[in-house]
Amino acid sequence: MDPIRGAVAGAIGGAAGAYTMERFQQWWNDMEKKAAPKRRVHAIKDGATDKSDAEPATVKVAERVSKKVLDAELPEEMKPTAGEAVHYTMGATTGAIYGFVAEILPPARMFNGLLMGAIVWWTADNMAVPAQKLGKSPEQVPPSKHAYALASHLVYGFTTELVRRIVRIII
Repeated sequence: MDPIRGAVAGAIGGAAGAYTMERFQQWWNDMEKKAAPKRRVHAIKDGATDKSDAEPATVKVAERVSKKVLDAELPEEMKPTAGEAVHYTMGATTGAIYGFVAEILPPARMFNGLLMGAIVWWTADNMAVPAQKLGKSPEQVPPSKHAYALASHLVYGFTTELVRRIVRIII
């Protein structure tokens, strides 16, 4: 039992989980576009009420950091990269915390990381994001979006645990 090595392995797993989560989300979105009639795809795209509705929470966080730290607006062309940086930082940080805890409390690894993914989904998407006014409250989100977000976080949790376990064998 070594919580520091567990945290390092968890951070590596969390970064891998964030990457896998992004690939899964891209696949989901591609499948949804193929399955949805043209009319519905346009309705979804045009359904955002304003620019801020269309921006992911990660980009909104990057904008806040830019204003707070640099006292400057985040340039439009930097938003995708900055949003990804926030996503990977969040993934690695959450993974590090998970790895630390998993080293001390083995039950935290229940269901091969799926439990952790579900907890991260609930606390991040349904509590932290709305509390920070980075997105809508859970009641305002359609069930299909909840399913998408939960599935994405289950992929994240499973990948994080798988990679954490492999890295932990090595270090």
